[in-house]
Amino acid sequence: MFSPSTERNRCHILPILQRALPDTASVLEVGSGTGEHAVYFCAHMPGLHWQPTEGDPAAIDSITAWISHSGLSNIEAPLELELNSEAWPVQHADAVVAINVLHYSPWSSTAALFRGAARMLPKGGIVYCYGPYRRNGAHTAPSNAAFDEWLHGIDPRFGVRDLEAVEAEAREHGFLLDEVIEMPANNFSLIFRREA
Repeated sequence: MFSPSTERNRCHILPILQRALPDTASVLEVGSGTGEHAVYFCAHMPGLHWQPTEGDPAAIDSITAWISHSGLSNIEAPLELELNSEAWPVQHADAVVAINVLHYSPWSSTAALFRGAARMLPKGGIVYCYGPYRRNGAHTAPSNAAFDEWLHGIDPRFGVRDLEAVEAEAREHGFLLDEVIEMPANNFSLIFRREA
């Protein structure tokens, strides 16, 4: 499977991850989609140990195929992960990466993401979230408002989230918003750290 948005955004996300993550780190990716992000990041950051996860069986097949095609040894076989489950298939990681996940899932998944990350990350561990967000209750661009409407049409529970609401939810689970980085196409990179 191919994702045009992955091809567009990965080169912008890479330098953020290179700066935010330790040179050697175990990373749990939530909602790995096609698998293209995992392969791209691991090819450029060989010190990472990457664990992709997905809830969609077709996506798991795609991730497996991308890993096989890449020949990389620092990516594990994908695991099935239901974000809202209390039993995640990985017990420990140094970072959790969620790219274009929160707006494609019910609001309850935001709490589930940080609740699960709190169970497995050490003090100082990172949660990286990428996607569009509303700021101060308003969309940052007309295209994001249109995208939000489109998401609601797919599933009324989906939608572009308020950055401040995500930050508050993260804080409830012991994560502080360390950085907000404006990205191309009216997206944001959010870096949360687990409180020491």
